[in-house]
Amino acid sequence: MSITVASVPASHVYIRHLSHPQHDPAPLSDAPRGHTRGHTRGAAPVLRLPDPPSARKDTPTGAPWWPPAMLDPAWIAAHEFDLMHVHFGFDAQTPEQLHEVFDALDARGRPLIYTAHDLWNPHQEDPTLHDSQLEVLFARARAVITLSEQAAEEIRERWGVQAQVIPHPHVVDLDLIRGYAEAPRRRDEEFRLGVHLKSLRANIVGVEVLQAALAALREIPGSVLQVDLHRDVFEAAGPRHDAELVRWLQAQDIDLVDLRVHDYYTDAELFDYLAGLHTSLLPYRFGTHSGWMEAAHDLGTTVIAPDVGCYRSQGADFLYRWQDGGLDAASLRRAVHAAAAQALAVQASPAPASAASASAAPAATPPGHPQRATTADPGAKPWLTQAAAARVGWRREQRRQIAAAHAEVYARALSGS
Repeated sequence: MSITVASVPASHVYIRHLSHPQHDPAPLSDAPRGHTRGHTRGAAPVLRLPDPPSARKDTPTGAPWWPPAMLDPAWIAAHEFDLMHVHFGFDAQTPEQLHEVFDALDARGRPLIYTAHDLWNPHQEDPTLHDSQLEVLFARARAVITLSEQAAEEIRERWGVQAQVIPHPHVVDLDLIRGYAEAPRRRDEEFRLGVHLKSLRANIVGVEVLQAALAALREIPGSVLQVDLHRDVFEAAGPRHDAELVRWLQAQDIDLVDLRVHDYYTDAELFDYLAGLHTSLLPYRFGTHSGWMEAAHDLGTTVIAPDVGCYRSQGADFLYRWQDGGLDAASLRRAVHAAAAQALAVQASPAPASAASASAAPAATPPGHPQRATTADPGAKPWLTQAAAARVGWRREQRRQIAAAHAEVYARALSGS
């Protein structure tokens, strides 16, 4: 017997990598057309329904599934599946509409699983709507999953719900992780710190973070601050134009600030970008978890993250602080210096023993409890090893555990236990 899951969405890279890695690429000849399957030994195969076509013709870049057609009582009544697993895509629905969707699941006896990725939506300055949506999801879900121990603690304290922690899988495909490890893009003669401002979504800070980062880099010989941002921010006619930011960027020394203006990166462009950095700095005032961080770690790039949200618990390499809504520039300076020192140490020792030994989760890890090396585990940073087999082995073993953990959650939900 297999378990058919209506994933919301299904085509997002996070959801694609919840399956067992032996099933890459996803479609299988013995699965229903368009399904993807993840299977672990001793567990029922998991089949994920494909994303139905979006009703919108102007879906966002990188999210062709939005808004998800599955979050509709009519869709639920008309399609066959065993349970629904919600990840993203409920942003545009009111709490009342979500209740209607979940009432439709109850009417058919289909359990709801919810993975809490964001406890504060990074696109929304005011968390009120998101909080009200979370109230519904936590109240109606048969099982709740989240990505870090810190998030699980907050969910327990705020909503009284016990969430199971299953870490974020790799973002970069395993074969690409190997390829980038075997052919590094970084230059040993420099320390390259990257800040990608994207289209300046609500939680991103520009000038204040850039000023503090650049001040720290001036003290580090051979350092470069690479700043990327989208055309809609840089160009005067752009819908998100930030004149103050552009003026500041244009006034900087081009030998210290490498400014790159472009449109939304393709996956290949994003991976090339991250692989060329020694460290990626997340310029966020609020948020929860980061797929960006996971992609950076896939490619051996360390991450400086703020002390907000759950980035520390997720595995950030270095932290800086926000205090009373303002940036603690001294903490960012310390983080940048520590990142540069670590980059130099890695260059001097391409395969540190600590990184090699942490290249895969221990075999004794109990099923359903995938491991994620974090800053709480001294030296356990498998992404720092430059040995391709070790880095791929870490992510492959972690993904096996992630697939097994999800299969167990689904089986328990269907059994009512």
